[in-house]
Amino acid sequence: MAFIIDKLYENGYEAFAVGGCVRDAVMGRIPHDWDITTNALPKQVKSIFNKTIDTGIKHGTVTVMLNRVGYEVTTYRIDGEYTDGRHPKEVVFTPNLTEDLRRRDFTINAMAYNDKTGIIDEFDGIEDIQNKVIRCVGVPEDRFNEDALRMLRAIRFSAQLDFSIDNDTYNAIGKLYKNLSLISKERIQTELTKIITSESPGRIKDICRLGLDRYVFGDNSVLSGVDISVYEKVSYIMEKLPDNSYLRYAGLLTYETDIENVLRGLKLDNKTINIVARLVYNKNKELSTNKADIRRAVVAIGEDIFSEYYLEYMKALIKVKHEGITLSLEDIDTISFRYQEIIADNECLKLNDMAVHGKDLKALGLPDGKLIGDILKILFDRVLENPQLNNKEILIEMAKKLI
Repeated sequence: MAFIIDKLYENGYEAFAVGGCVRDAVMGRIPHDWDITTNALPKQVKSIFNKTIDTGIKHGTVTVMLNRVGYEVTTYRIDGEYTDGRHPKEVVFTPNLTEDLRRRDFTINAMAYNDKTGIIDEFDGIEDIQNKVIRCVGVPEDRFNEDALRMLRAIRFSAQLDFSIDNDTYNAIGKLYKNLSLISKERIQTELTKIITSESPGRIKDICRLGLDRYVFGDNSVLSGVDISVYEKVSYIMEKLPDNSYLRYAGLLTYETDIENVLRGLKLDNKTINIVARLVYNKNKELSTNKADIRRAVVAIGEDIFSEYYLEYMKALIKVKHEGITLSLEDIDTISFRYQEIIADNECLKLNDMAVHGKDLKALGLPDGKLIGDILKILFDRVLENPQLNNKEILIEMAKKLI
């Protein structure tokens, strides 16, 4: 990053690190991305560096590649009219850094820095960091009318940084919440995921308080148009879970009746939809510390999520005293220990792991079809009850008695 800034200065231009990377550095956090702003025009940036990519040339952004790492370099700009509630119709390049910073969303993201000048903080971002406040640059209504996603970003930053939202900024969201309908579900989902996987997932309650719930979850979700008490319950559950997206989504949708529909509406991937649905739909599944019951539960819930996700989810529900769950935390520890024994002993947990298969039953004279499948299921259930039965000779003899 410093190399790019220095190189631009060597060629007679200004350049600064800008935005979230400066915010994180001021807060003592490790920046994940370094964005650079400059008064050099895109074609001038491209002429200085050997390898560049036109990632957003229309809006002044060129990605400079150094050692296979990309750094976005954007020309100082003033945004034109926002006609879609998300993107400016056009941008005008400006030689003035302050004008570029003025168009940004929040004061904490409107700071610039380089080693020559130090921090440029025209809108008191450092003071807001010290006061732990999320505040719009300029008039909040203007910022949210330009880009409605900023309303969710305000909640996201408050969750990630454990900051409060400035009153004027908060009230502006309450006025303009309907603008969120202009934003794609993919963008909404990205912000929602960051909110619920933050250290303060309980900030999700602001989505309800500010009227954003219908535009996030859709009209048919139990999280839409409901009393804040539902959000308080799911927040309490999420706070007891690790910051894993599968688990936090399960916590969020604990009271949901149509998991798949809600998650599809948020444009989440099929793997997430499948895992979250299995977690929530099995929350009241009968489970005991008996090894046979554990084996059956693993088969029903899925070996891929049982230990890493399902038991963690159940722990959280036990901690919040979720209705209908009779297990204790000690029971979960016992189940976890015995499950590890089951795995270590290589006990059968799948039909394919049985010592007999369809071809073995066919060799007994059975025709292909439903009967073979039914007998295999009966044998599998008996093996789940008693793993020692998983022996080819024993199972063949059992099958003969079932014919």
